[in-house]
Amino acid sequence: MSTHQHQHQHQHGNHHHGHGVPAADLDWDALAAHLEREAELRADAVTEAARWLAGLHAEGATNGATDSATDGGSETGRGSGVRRVLDVGSGPGVIAGMLAEAFPAAEVVAVDQSAALLERARARSGGRLGVQQADLPAEFGKLGEADLVWSGNAIHHLGDQQAALASLAGVLRPGGLLAVAESGLPPRYLPRDFGLGRPGFQARMDAAHEDGFSAMRAELPGAVAEVEDWPAMLERAGLTPSGTRTFLVEHRAPLAEPFRAYLHTQLARRQEQLADHLDPEDRATLAALLDEDAPTGILHRPDAFYLSAMTVHTARKA
Repeated sequence: MSTHQHQHQHQHGNHHHGHGVPAADLDWDALAAHLEREAELRADAVTEAARWLAGLHAEGATNGATDSATDGGSETGRGSGVRRVLDVGSGPGVIAGMLAEAFPAAEVVAVDQSAALLERARARSGGRLGVQQADLPAEFGKLGEADLVWSGNAIHHLGDQQAALASLAGVLRPGGLLAVAESGLPPRYLPRDFGLGRPGFQARMDAAHEDGFSAMRAELPGAVAEVEDWPAMLERAGLTPSGTRTFLVEHRAPLAEPFRAYLHTQLARRQEQLADHLDPEDRATLAALLDEDAPTGILHRPDAFYLSAMTVHTARKA
């Protein structure tokens, strides 16, 4: 991915996008810390998804058939037969580390455009993870073969999503799984009426964000309009769909301080991205939530929580 695409990719939970920034101007430590918090928010959901993937792979290996791996797939045979795992668009490697725990016998490789984030991944894993720098989509051929490929909220930052899926399908060994975490539900972090401005603030923010996201997609190099039916797209990539599941991401109020800091950063980015698309009352509400000293700010509110959903689409290579 280009630097511009890379910044979009790594500034979202469920496709929260940011503006491209020249790599030389980035504060990589700050970016990595933010991405680590984002992945830690989703840790329970990712761990559950990884167990499900281990069961799907084991079922395929045992049954020699693709239609036996359903949405309620077994979790027995943990990691059986998985020798190499790729996390494509890994950032600082938090999710790659979770995949390494789920597949302890496998070589797990974090793949990213950023050398700085890959170094963070290597360091935080104590050398457990392999790392591979690749600027996608140009360098799909560098990835090598794998039994499992995970790609979390990365494919939609490549212009031709269908071609990207076909490239990832080509990486898989026979019987291997491609797991694409896309769509899901945007986060909620405050009540509908939280005492500032008009109720429904987050829904209006989401609507403005979706318009911006569509504009971002249209501006990507080689952009191709696509109906985002992920199982159908995986099938067109030459794979057999093997199940879709959605995993809840839930942190109850009162929200822990690191996750409040994450939300504060996300809201600051939304202010930069969307201020011109919000009405004056919503802009004032957003500014109030960003006030670091006010008790009504996101850093201090007792009613702040985090609730979202991560959807994972899987398919198997014959």
